[in-house]
Order: sequence, then structure tokens, then C-alpha cells
Amino acid sequence: MMATNLYSELRGSDDDRSLSPARALAIGAHPDDIEFGAGGTLAGWAANCDIAGVIVTDGSKGSWNPDESQEELVEARKVEARAAANRLGIATLVFLGEIDGELEYTTALRKRVSQLIRQHRPDVVLSHDPWQRYQLHPDHRATGWAVIDGVVSARDPLFYPDQGPAHRPEAVLLWSADEPNHAEDISTTIDVKIAALLEHSSQGETTMGDAQLGGEPQTAFRNKMVQRATESAAGTPYEMAEQFRLITP
Repeated sequence: MMATNLYSELRGSDDDRSLSPARALAIGAHPDDIEFGAGGTLAGWAANCDIAGVIVTDGSKGSWNPDESQEELVEARKVEARAAANRLGIATLVFLGEIDGELEYTTALRKRVSQLIRQHRPDVVLSHDPWQRYQLHPDHRATGWAVIDGVVSARDPLFYPDQGPAHRPEAVLLWSADEPNHAEDISTTIDVKIAALLEHSSQGETTMGDAQLGGEPQTAFRNKMVQRATESAAGTPYEMAEQFRLITP
């Protein structure tokens, strides 16, 4: 479990200690975003952590085939997301069902995130960094802002009193950060992260270089992920890592 004084210890400081929360909430814009951003970290926590995952959009635009049935794609991505969650040890998976590619930051979305935080009462919230420069995908930007603002709403009791008692997470970890200040050790969980990503077979062409086909494409994808994790561990005591911007709310 996270130390009771972790909030004060982490405030305003860079920190390379791996966290060990009792509860975590990971929020991704699409199926597979959580796995890419924090799959190794969550797999490392899972044995001693109650992890909930939230997928904000339905993944209905995740294909380069113009003839793809969006309805079938949505259902396939749900099946894949559940299989990936099982790999990582995510106990609860929530689908918000917003339309892929059309997500907008609204107070209604912020309110939904606030409700989830108060419901699951995580020690750590993980999501997209909304401050990332040149992030093209509007769903990533909108999700990141909704999570940051949802954390503020969840922690302050005069926001949404109908949602129950306020809850302040001890830390927020933002993946794909331009200026990371925290690393999590994934030296022993990189294979779990990759296995979870490969469950998203419908995304093999668009995000994994056809790794779903096995053989050389899958080997190349694995090598790419290992290289990325190794580079992310530079300057840390770890062999492989995922990097985040750590914020103490």
C-alpha cells in the first residue's frame, strides 16, 4: 500500500521510486491506450492492487479499411479490451461508449470522471497527458483534460455533492508526457505488456506493424517495445521503464 505520507513526500518533487498503490484507476481514450501508456506498470502492481480501467470511446474508427463494419469493430474491440485487461490484472473494466474520434471535452464528461474517481477511490489515477505538445488525436487531448479536471472535482466536496464523499488521489500519473518526472519499473512485466497489446488484434495493422500476423512482424513489434522501455529507463535504476508526469493533486 502507498505510505500515508506519500502525498506530502511527492508534492512538488521529482521521484523515481516505483509506487505501490492499493487502488488504481487507469483512464484511456481508446481500447489499447492503457496498455501502451501504462500496461507494464499496472501488471507490476496487480498482485497487490485493485485496478479499474476506463475506456472512454467505443473504438469505432480504429481501422484503415473503409469497408469495415463499425458495429462489428466496436464489439471486437470490447472483447479484445477485456482479454487485455485480464492479462494485466485489471479487475474492473468500464466502457463509457463515447463515439471514437468525436470526443469533446465537456463539463458532463468531467462529471463522469469525477463520479468514477469517487466510486473507485483510487490512490493513483493514470491517463493521457493533456499538455503533450503536438498531440494530434482529439480524443487523447479531451480525455486528458477531463481526467485532470475530474480529479479536481472529485477531491473538492462542493463539486457534485450528489456523487457522495469527496476523494483526493495521492498521485496522478500522465503517460506520453513531454516532461516526465517519474519512472515505473517494468523490467519484469514487459512481456505481459506486450501480450496484452497483442490481444488487440484488430489494431495490428494500425498500431503494431501487423504484429497480429506473428512471425517477423511480431518480433519487430516486440523489439520496438523493448527498445522503447529500455530508453525510458535511462537515468533510472531500472532495466526497462514506463515514464510519466507525476502530479500530486
